[in-house]
Amino acid sequence: MLVRTDDEVYRVDSVWLGPPRATFPWRARYVSYGLGLLVMIFVMFVQRRVGIGLDFFSLAWALVLTIAITRFLGQRIDYERPLGQVVGLFRHEVTGPRRRTTGVGGVVRSSRVRVGPAVRPRPPRRARRSAEQLQPGRRVEPVRQKGRTRVTR
Repeated sequence: MLVRTDDEVYRVDSVWLGPPRATFPWRARYVSYGLGLLVMIFVMFVQRRVGIGLDFFSLAWALVLTIAITRFLGQRIDYERPLGQVVGLFRHEVTGPRRRTTGVGGVVRSSRVRVGPAVRPRPPRRARRSAEQLQPGRRVEPVRQKGRTRVTR
């Protein structure tokens, strides 16, 4: 048994054909006209913000950019992926969580960094023993193992 689907109905583009012998020389879907209007407004807004004045050539370039952007977006819009879904997908991609690439920490100031030799020289052996004996709270007890002393608290 062969089951017929309704895919052919959705594959038909909703295109304004116009009256007989008065059609446009191009084929465009209804959504392309609305999208083109929004893109044209956006392109002209950007031109004004950049400082490009309103003259014939700026209007011509705005029209060329509008057609290019509308055709680019029109290739990604169909009955399976409508314009609202494409805009929502773009919004989620732009505002989605990202991994942090900057380090966490504050400002390092040179006044808080101690500058000195990389390794502090060790005092001589006799001076070290006398320094241990002079520290308060420590006492030196003689230990009978191999002639060494043990420092305790």
